[in-house]
Amino acid sequence: MKINTILFDLDGTLINTNELIISSFLHTLNHYYPNRYKREDVLPFIGPSLRETFTEIDSTRVDEMIQRYRDFNHLNHDLLVEEYESVYDTVKELKQRGYKLGIVTTKARRTVEMGLQLTKLDGFFEVIVTIDDVEFVKPHPEPLEKALQQLGAKPEEALMVGDNHHDVMGGKNAGTKTAGVAWSIKGRAYLESYQPDYMLDRMSDLLDML
Repeated sequence: MKINTILFDLDGTLINTNELIISSFLHTLNHYYPNRYKREDVLPFIGPSLRETFTEIDSTRVDEMIQRYRDFNHLNHDLLVEEYESVYDTVKELKQRGYKLGIVTTKARRTVEMGLQLTKLDGFFEVIVTIDDVEFVKPHPEPLEKALQQLGAKPEEALMVGDNHHDVMGGKNAGTKTAGVAWSIKGRAYLESYQPDYMLDRMSDLLDML
C-alpha cells in the first residue's frame, strides 16, 4: 500500500540538537557529580526520556534534575540548535504533495515549539505528539498510534523517520514502515542493526523514495 503519512522524530532527525542535549546533560550531571561525566558518557542518554535517564542515575532527584536540565536547555536553545541540510525544503515539498505529516517525540511540548519556530518548520505538521501527551514513550507504540489516529491514517500507510532505535522499534511496534537517518549521532551502523526498511543519507532522499 502506498505511503501517505510520514511521522518524524524531532531531535537529531529534523533539527540538530545534539550539542544542546549533550551540553544540557553535562551541565546537569556535573552539578551533582563534578567531573564524573564526559561527552562520550552522555551519548547513550540521547533517545530515552529525561525521566527514564535520570531515574536510572538517581531516583531521588529526578524532578530536580529534569528542571535543571530544562532550564539550561531553554536558556541555550537558540545558540546551540542547528538546521540539517535539505530538511526544510524536503518537508515543505512533502506538504505540497499532500502527505499527512506528524511529529512523535519524547520532548516536552514547549521545547518542541521552540525548535520548530527557530527552524521555521512550525507550519508544516498537522499533529505533534510529545511526552506530555502519552503514558508510554517510544519504542512503545502508543505515541505513534496516537499520531496516526489524529491524522486519520493507517499504520500500513505510514512511515516513521528517526535517528534512534526508539524510533525504528516504535515504528515496527506500531506497524508502520521505518526509515533511519544516516546522520544519527550514534552512527549509521547502529541504526542499521535495528533493520529499518530504509536508510536516508539526506532528508531529500524521501522525495525519491516515496
